[in-house]
Amino acid sequence: MIRILYIGDVVGQPGRRALHQKLEHVVDRERIDFTIVNIENAAGGFGVTESIMEELSELPIQAYTSGNHIWDKKEFVDNYEHYPHVIRPANYPAGNPGTGRVVRQTAAGVNVAVLQFMGNVFMPPCDNPFYAADRELRELGDGAKVIIVDIHGEASSEKQAMGRYLDGRVSAVVGTHTHVPTADERLLPLGTAYQTDVGMTGAYDSVIGFRPDEALHRFLMNTPKKLEVAKRDIRLTGAMIEVDETTGRASSIARVQEKVED
Repeated sequence: MIRILYIGDVVGQPGRRALHQKLEHVVDRERIDFTIVNIENAAGGFGVTESIMEELSELPIQAYTSGNHIWDKKEFVDNYEHYPHVIRPANYPAGNPGTGRVVRQTAAGVNVAVLQFMGNVFMPPCDNPFYAADRELRELGDGAKVIIVDIHGEASSEKQAMGRYLDGRVSAVVGTHTHVPTADERLLPLGTAYQTDVGMTGAYDSVIGFRPDEALHRFLMNTPKKLEVAKRDIRLTGAMIEVDETTGRASSIARVQEKVED
């Protein structure tokens, strides 16, 4: 049995602070074998930079997922080939930098595949994520028994549908993007662990990680206002998944949340 830790969207410097203060503690306490972190909001809430990737390289993280904001920092996108362990949704059109799948090993030599797809509902248009999942799993073949899927999207119905579509074919389907942890973690009938959204790692005294006054301005005035990352009530949030490495079936999934000391 191996333990996988999935950390939800890291938002700005507060989210990175949570990683530095809490990640190693959780990994040690829970005897985590493999850690995955979503970093599409790591640079001020929008994208990621090479300097941030260098900073995060000090931590016990084996793979990174992203999402629609991975394209927000040109400096990183132009050098994407330097970061093969940072994946983007596999259903972006061919020709974009990066890939939607990575296979890495645990310290014990167990292959873990990490795949990501982006939903189509209320999101930038991309290829159908369900057909993209079929393609990626077909190409993966026997490359890994343990397969973790990130479905990056707005609509809970679409995420739940992806969980059901992949039930029994992957070890876990977890959602990202909305920054709000959901209380529906469970094992699906054929052995796939599922949670609609693993939540956000960042400041919770906020509107999805950003200062409430600026978010309210947008809703009340219907005019643009630059969003700044909030700084209070910082938490590391995610999910811990146990998987039988011989069958690829999950045996448990549990929410993880650690409050950062002021």
